[in-house]
Amino acid sequence: MRATVSLWFLVFAGFACNYMIRINLNIAIVDMTTAKSRGQSILMCGNSTVSSNLTARKDFVVKKTDFEWNDSERASVLGSFYWLHWALQLPGGLLARQFGAKRIFGLSNLFMFVMSLLMPVLARWDIKGLIIARVLQGFIGGMAWPSVHHLTAHWVPPNKRSKFITAYFGSSIGVAITFPFCGFILERLGWSYVFYTTGVIGILWFLAWWLFVYDTPAQHPYISEVELVQITSSLTNVVSTTKLPIPWKAVLTCVPFWIALSIQWSTGWALHTLMTQTPTYLVLMFGWNPEKIGLWSGLPHLTRFAFSLCLSFAIDSLMATGQYSRTCVRKISTTICTVVQALLIVAIVYSGCDTILVNGFLLLAMTVSGASTSGPLSIMVDLSPNFASVLQGFSGITGVIPGMISPFVLSYFTNDNNTLEAWQHFFALSGVLIAIPGLLYIFIGSSELQPWNSPIPAVDPESPFTNGNATVKK
Repeated sequence: MRATVSLWFLVFAGFACNYMIRINLNIAIVDMTTAKSRGQSILMCGNSTVSSNLTARKDFVVKKTDFEWNDSERASVLGSFYWLHWALQLPGGLLARQFGAKRIFGLSNLFMFVMSLLMPVLARWDIKGLIIARVLQGFIGGMAWPSVHHLTAHWVPPNKRSKFITAYFGSSIGVAITFPFCGFILERLGWSYVFYTTGVIGILWFLAWWLFVYDTPAQHPYISEVELVQITSSLTNVVSTTKLPIPWKAVLTCVPFWIALSIQWSTGWALHTLMTQTPTYLVLMFGWNPEKIGLWSGLPHLTRFAFSLCLSFAIDSLMATGQYSRTCVRKISTTICTVVQALLIVAIVYSGCDTILVNGFLLLAMTVSGASTSGPLSIMVDLSPNFASVLQGFSGITGVIPGMISPFVLSYFTNDNNTLEAWQHFFALSGVLIAIPGLLYIFIGSSELQPWNSPIPAVDPESPFTNGNATVKK
């Protein structure tokens, strides 16, 4: 097996496990506590209020739960992962440059896995213990994403970047599997085993990662000579073999960089809104049991991954023709995962109580977010492969802030009174926040290699205007 192929699978599995830990609480909380309206369990579709232990509807089950948390406490539990998740995004990129992505990505994930095993004990001890554990998970886990960008920049030829970055959407498969898998566990074993099972799976991944991953192709003991030459020759003019000083002033005054950050905010808000709030919304709307909620919360992430693969191949093919600039193709993908997704997210909540429409728009909204791999997730590496991990550090900080504040914004609208109108206001605001950065990128964004990527003139092998032979003007 080619070394880059095995690396793709391990990165893919790593992100799957990362998101398995990140969102296991989102489905477990359905069984841990019940969302209420003015102190009573409610079903928004049908205008019914449930005070008994079980209702007459076959798929609507309201159980006595272990914890009685109000909306504010639920928001704290769900959002706490992101409170400090931003703090180590930039240091994570810098540490990856110093110690290698293998160590940073691997060990930060391992910490999250071990903490997952402690969650049930801490939750039963005190809600504050659970929140502190989630904060620590998010804090240490913040190093994961930016560190992998460093790995990508040193392993992947520019014209294959979009395809390789689909490995990042192992996160989608992780979510697609975790929601129904954990729903199954909830129904049969209880919420505690959600944390135990996902933690053990993550530790098993770490063992494989530590044994088979290397920071650069040159360090890999089993890579073929042909593959090594292909990779290193394609990166010679773009990625430096020595550590360069970070051009902080150039980075912080770069307009394309700031526009790219706004895109990360947009996609971050969309992802966290759908991923964190969907299980609660479905149980409030239709009263489904955890297993059914898990299935319908997870399925869209599977279609998201499939769409990302198809679009990434199409985008790389367009770039290979030499007829489209890198910025042009990135704008296609970015428009899909911002403007189009914003419209679909708003459509979810304005579909009322129509089960088919709600789940159809949910499926489409998450599916089109798959355009992120060939759009926003590729832009930082496009702008500067040499400093991709540093740029992704800034990007990560921006992208996780929505996950931190989104639950509290929703709590403000609902205020312990979960009505359809309150949720409509929240989703309408979300649509605006998601669409505006996408429109900005369409008009003034860029994904071309920046002059400050290298202290000497560099060839941009992806530029259709140089055809790989001319020099980028400084």
